Amino acid sequence: MTRSAQPWPPVDVEPAVAHPKAPAPGSELGVHFHECFGCGDNLEGGLHLRSTVGEQETVQSEFVVTAAHQGAPGLAHGGLLACAFDEALGSAVGNMMRRPAVTGRLETDFKRPVPVGSTLYITAKLDGMAGRKIYASADGRLNAPDGPLAVRARALFVIVDFEHFTTHGDADALKTLSAARQKVERSWDINP
Repeated sequence: MTRSAQPWPPVDVEPAVAHPKAPAPGSELGVHFHECFGCGDNLEGGLHLRSTVGEQETVQSEFVVTAAHQGAPGLAHGGLLACAFDEALGSAVGNMMRRPAVTGRLETDFKRPVPVGSTLYITAKLDGMAGRKIYASADGRLNAPDGPLAVRARALFVIVDFEHFTTHGDADALKTLSAARQKVERSWDINP
């Protein structure tokens, strides 16, 4: 029995138009929180994803797979690959839409093994919006932006108010984030 591919996005959507203050193509994206497991630089075993805005409202991320990221001997752990895609997709949504959003659903398709020592080049793009829902997808290629396809993902993000983080987050971590944001002067449009 052949399973037909589910349509993506699964509902009628409007185009996801980048915010007027979204970073321009070629812009390197900094970490959104230094303690973030995905992009932060303060965690020894973190993913340390680095991202740049690409053409046509995409975000290009690189994930260097180290021995700390392995599951089976010599191969990246599937859960950490899913985490890398969550970070890359979230970076695309956050930076291009300039709205706080959280992951509602993440689906990954593993096409080939990702060895320790390789670099996964992830291209994330916005696929559309329906109310507070933002749909995005990404491809991850081995060792070059045009290398063999290794992982494909798609996700649903939900726009939230900043209160979501103050209600459910750690107060000390939020103070650390707030202090860092004041230094960088990076603002988000919460309710444009």
